[in-house]
Amino acid sequence: MELMIGRVIKSHGIRGEVSVELSTDEPESRFAVGEVLDGRQGNRTHELTVDTVRSHKARLLIKFKEISDRNAADALRGTRFMAAPLESEDDDEGFYDHELEGLNVILDGLAIGKVTGVLHGPAGETLEVTLTEGAREVLIPFVHAIVPEVDLEAGTCTITPPEGLLEL
Repeated sequence: MELMIGRVIKSHGIRGEVSVELSTDEPESRFAVGEVLDGRQGNRTHELTVDTVRSHKARLLIKFKEISDRNAADALRGTRFMAAPLESEDDDEGFYDHELEGLNVILDGLAIGKVTGVLHGPAGETLEVTLTEGAREVLIPFVHAIVPEVDLEAGTCTITPPEGLLEL
């Protein structure tokens, strides 16, 4: 299983830097100088070596050893960087998106739908849930007060939504 850890948004400057939007909690290790990244752009793949990296407006500006100018950097637009999940002994509280997607959503002991996606926003994560009844989609904030239990082995997440949340 591989996860997307970032995506090239656009080129930056004339020396071949690219602006990368992050989708990882570990940018310091994933995008460290010398790391070789697996980039995918449609059917094309790239192996790119991080030469320099710096923060800029909630994104990273990265220069790759293989990219020498703006034209080459422009050609990377839309490239997704993929990597295997990191194994961490102290990360028992978090979940990867792929672990949550597909879970049955339980309310009062009954399965009411499935998690179809995870949205990441400035206020935290939100679960996209497709309800079994009516096949409509609802958004559920992924906070302990509303999603008190996630059981990956059973393939379920239990919700206790405030009144009216599922009717929105």
